[in-house]
Amino acid sequence: MDVLIIQNGSNPKAVDASHMLTAFLASQGIDSTIIGAYDDFDMEIGDFGLIVSLGGDGTMLRASHIAGTSGVPILGLNFGHLGFLVNKSDNGVIDAVTAAICGDVVREERTNFVVEVLCDGDDENAFDSAFCSPDLLPAGRRFRGLNEAALTRGPSGRIIDLSYSVSGEHVASIRSDGIVVATATGSTAYALSVGGPLVAPGFGGLVIVPVAPHTLVARALLTDPQDVVEIELESNSANNEATLIVDGEMMDFETPIRRIRVFKGEEPTVMLQYRKEGFYEHVSNVFFK
Repeated sequence: MDVLIIQNGSNPKAVDASHMLTAFLASQGIDSTIIGAYDDFDMEIGDFGLIVSLGGDGTMLRASHIAGTSGVPILGLNFGHLGFLVNKSDNGVIDAVTAAICGDVVREERTNFVVEVLCDGDDENAFDSAFCSPDLLPAGRRFRGLNEAALTRGPSGRIIDLSYSVSGEHVASIRSDGIVVATATGSTAYALSVGGPLVAPGFGGLVIVPVAPHTLVARALLTDPQDVVEIELESNSANNEATLIVDGEMMDFETPIRRIRVFKGEEPTVMLQYRKEGFYEHVSNVFFK
């Protein structure tokens, strides 16, 4: 089993742990490769049997992007701050990685998502057909994430007008700072901070949460796993500045965004839990104490 180690290169403890882990794995006859969280990755992910993420939740998200649809399991060990997605590293990394290699861990399959984007000037017919044939989308119009896709106001700070639907049924038209579409995993991140619910990781649908809506009646909405969320922006000066952020990374487009479509990914992200408290105990310890 080859092991891919993804480290937060700006965290000295994570860097030290990665080198210690590499030396240990070599002593066991196991090959490993170290990369920085935001290094270019041009290897074949299927050549690895395990990904070890050394950092915080951001490093874990990067590891999930690299894993993609491969099904390669990810063991996250916390060297960051909150570390909601990752395991504690208080007892070092060797025991946890050994347990992962031996199968003495809990395997969780987490829902991820795909977001597809239609920009001003794109072929609308191709976009409508791309849900079944993704190759019809231009380059740079399709992204994957684990936490959330956020469509938010632009640099001028003016609120935007948007409408959203679920599986073809119109839900609402609102003025707001934006809207977040999150997975259960992402429900403890941006979606939580704008008033969304805490959602157990086994939930397979999406969470839709308006950001600072200019109304008294907007509410978060949970979808079924098979539902498709679509958000539309009319053309005006404020909307033309709207930005799309996927798992904390801003996406760049040459022309304004007109529509986005978000749906559950076809293959789950596999996360390994090592001696970690249950979800509800973890929620209690992090958010209620």
